[in-house]
Amino acid sequence: MPENTETTELPVAVIGAGPIGLAAAAHLIEQGLRPVIFEAGDTAGAAVGKWGHIRLFSPWRYNIDSASRRLLEAEGWEEPRLTSLPYGSELVERYIEPLAAVPAIRHVLHTGTRVISVSRAGMDKTRSHNREQAPFLVRVQNAAGATADHQVRAVIDTSGTWDKPNPLGQSGLPAPGEYEAVEAGFITAPLPDVVGRARARFAGKHVLVVGAGHSAANTLISLGQLAKNEPGTRISWAVRSADVTRLYGGGDLDGLPARGQLGTRLRQLVEDGHIDLHTSFTITGFKTADTLAVHATTGDSEAQLEVDLLIPATGFRPDLDILNEIRLEFDPAVDAPRDLGPLIDPEFHSCGTVPAHGAKLLAHPDRDFYIAGMKSYGRAPTFLLATGYEQVRSIAAALAGDQQGADNLELSLPETGVCSTDLGGSCDAPATDEAPAEAACCGPVPAEPTLLGIPTGLAHGRQTENA
Repeated sequence: MPENTETTELPVAVIGAGPIGLAAAAHLIEQGLRPVIFEAGDTAGAAVGKWGHIRLFSPWRYNIDSASRRLLEAEGWEEPRLTSLPYGSELVERYIEPLAAVPAIRHVLHTGTRVISVSRAGMDKTRSHNREQAPFLVRVQNAAGATADHQVRAVIDTSGTWDKPNPLGQSGLPAPGEYEAVEAGFITAPLPDVVGRARARFAGKHVLVVGAGHSAANTLISLGQLAKNEPGTRISWAVRSADVTRLYGGGDLDGLPARGQLGTRLRQLVEDGHIDLHTSFTITGFKTADTLAVHATTGDSEAQLEVDLLIPATGFRPDLDILNEIRLEFDPAVDAPRDLGPLIDPEFHSCGTVPAHGAKLLAHPDRDFYIAGMKSYGRAPTFLLATGYEQVRSIAAALAGDQQGADNLELSLPETGVCSTDLGGSCDAPATDEAPAEAACCGPVPAEPTLLGIPTGLAHGRQTENA
């Protein structure tokens, strides 16, 4: 279908100003396209700042996008030592903030501006006639509640999943009383800085951690450190599985020493009685009073825990409500674009086994609409930062009419083991300055590499009805 000349003169909307969103803008600029960036937070990289106390286990050389680097270097930016491991706060201060300050980015970045809906101008989801020629309509809301509509030629949604943690109840649903417990302050945000900024909130309290991924392991280790110095601090850990042996990894026999170290430390905290472990623990409800009553089933019996605070470590999922008027096509299992879903299903794939992919796999029925970054992975936790950079490079090329460039995927990642559900994805092998990781991972880890990853033992690939 021929392009609408008036539409092609419009900017491309980028939703989210994290590292992937800013990379999308940088690649659009290199392609001669005009981005407009909407960031809900007060600053670029606002979500990363919320876990600034966490150290990435991928060194700097894997965390910098190529087009973003070129923009930064033109402004005299000095790159960090590429083999060092940045904290989240360093990623913001030394990379995201300087990139957001580059004039070509700064002039098109709207912070404190939340996208509340995306549609096609003049038509809802049901209208088909001349749909591809109609511009997109992006409705935004500022901190004061005022709304505005922007017409754009294309949309790249890189808004991530940080603001939508998975519920704590069974069957993927919130437990009765969960919303009330959150509102009352008993349930915290994921990955709180329990030994730093939030220390006073957790010191001397009975804290329950729910979940069995890297986030849970990292938080439990930190709480163990807090309990050593703050009398009266109690730690409980609840998991749905009946046996946590596999969560501890291989210990000294583990081929990845840092991973084995984490499992050994976590096991020791449990065996020494510093962490009270509850297995087969399925939360069925919450009741709030002076403390939080956590009701659960444990096999054939019922249980109740009285705690002061609960830290969720159950992963994240995408917020798709703002896209209700866009024609989308998702994989039914992981809420990723249909063709991408089978390639990233965490039951079958690890960080390194997910192939490079770009605009073709990320496309939806509404032409020129893309979801990229962690949000494109839906509920799958296998996302890599470098993969997101390649996604938006390919998308920018496609939007510029360079189909060959869009199809020429340039990323090659080795298989590195399973991923977990920290901030929406991380490999299980942390890097050190002496032995940098060979995979470009975007996942958090405390200052001491403490990561837990357990291979599934399953063949890589999902059986389909036609297989």
